[in-house]
Amino acid sequence: MTTSVKKTLRRVGYVFEERYLWHTPWIVQFSPLVQPFQHWEHAETKRRFHNLLLVSGIYNSLNHLKDVNPVNEEDLQLVHTSEYIQNIKTQSARLEGGLADTETTFSQYAYDIAALAVGGAFLAAKKIMDGEVENAYVLCRPPGHHALADRGMGFCIFNNIALTAKYLLKNYDSVKKIAIVDFDAHHGNGTQDIFLHEKIVLFISTHQSSNFPAQSGFANEVGEGEAKGTNINIPLPSGSGGGAFKYAFEKVVIPSLEKFEPDFILVSSGLDASYSDPLSSLILSSQDFAFMTKSLVSAAENLCDGKILFLHEGGYSEHYVPFCGLAVIEAMLGVDQVLKDPFLGEIKSWDGTHLAEHQKKSIDEVMVLHGLL
Repeated sequence: MTTSVKKTLRRVGYVFEERYLWHTPWIVQFSPLVQPFQHWEHAETKRRFHNLLLVSGIYNSLNHLKDVNPVNEEDLQLVHTSEYIQNIKTQSARLEGGLADTETTFSQYAYDIAALAVGGAFLAAKKIMDGEVENAYVLCRPPGHHALADRGMGFCIFNNIALTAKYLLKNYDSVKKIAIVDFDAHHGNGTQDIFLHEKIVLFISTHQSSNFPAQSGFANEVGEGEAKGTNINIPLPSGSGGGAFKYAFEKVVIPSLEKFEPDFILVSSGLDASYSDPLSSLILSSQDFAFMTKSLVSAAENLCDGKILFLHEGGYSEHYVPFCGLAVIEAMLGVDQVLKDPFLGEIKSWDGTHLAEHQKKSIDEVMVLHGLL
C-alpha cells in the first residue's frame, strides 16, 4: 500500500540508473575450505532502497533527473591521475574485470558504470545550480569516498564526491567554498586526502573510531598549511547511537558549517552506521538519519540558499538500508514519516542509544581542537 503526500514539499531531485545495479564486485572466498559468499557491496541494498521509494509513494514526489551521461577522462582528471584512470579502463575492458586495489574488485564494464555514477552526481549538481531543484539525492554505485587520486580503496573506484566538488568549483563562479559532510560509518579517507591542503573545502566526518581504514580519521588530522582547521574528524566509539550523533551534530557539525559559510554543501550519505549493519558497530535508527538530514538541509537553507546534494556511499544491511534511505529522502522533501519503520521499536528498547560519558568526551575533544568549546 502506497502513501500519498499532500503537503507542500521541497523540490528534490533524484538520480537512479538501472546500470548502477549492474556493477558487480567479485564473490568473496578466503580459502578453499571457506564457502564463497556475496560481496558486501552488492546491488540488493540499493535496489531495495529504490523499491521502497516506489511502494511508499515517495518516489512520485521526487523530480526524476534523467539523461545521465558518463563523465569523460578529462573530468576524472579533476581528481584522479591519468595513469590510474587508464588502468581502470584497461582492466574493465577484460572479460574477468580487475582490481582497483586488493579488496576493490570489479567485473567487466565497471569503468563505464563508475563514470556514469560520477555523471549522475554532476547532473544533480547542475540541476541544483540551475534552480530546477532545491536539493538532490544520487543513489549511485560504486561508492566513492575511500578512493584516492591514484588508486581505489574500500569498494570505491572514483571519488564521486570529490569530483563533484571540483566540478562545482571549476564551472560556477558563485561557488567559492564547499563543505563536505560525511556520515558514513567509515572514515572518508580519500576525500580527506584529496582536500587536506585546500582551505576552500571544509571536510567533516562522523565515523566509527578505528574501523575502516583503521589508521585514518583521527581527531588530530585537522588539515595542512593554510587549510589547517578545515578538516574535522569526529571519531565515535563503537556502540555510539543517536544520542552521540545528535550531540556531534549540534556541537560540532552545524557550528562548523555556520563558521565556514559554504556556497554549496555535499553529503557522503553512507547508511552503514545503522544498528544492523554488518560492517560497523554503530546503532543508528532511521529517525537518527532523518535528524541528521533535517539538520543539514536546514543549515543549507540558512547558509547557501538550500544548495545541498547527497551522494550515496555505504550501507550493507539489506533489510534496514531501505528504511534509513527513505527517512533521508523524506527529510529532504520536508515530510514526516509516511511508512512505519518496523524495526524502530526494537532499536528504541536498547539502552545504548543515549549519549554516554565516554562518547561525549570524544566529541568534546574535537570541540577543543577546533575552538568550539
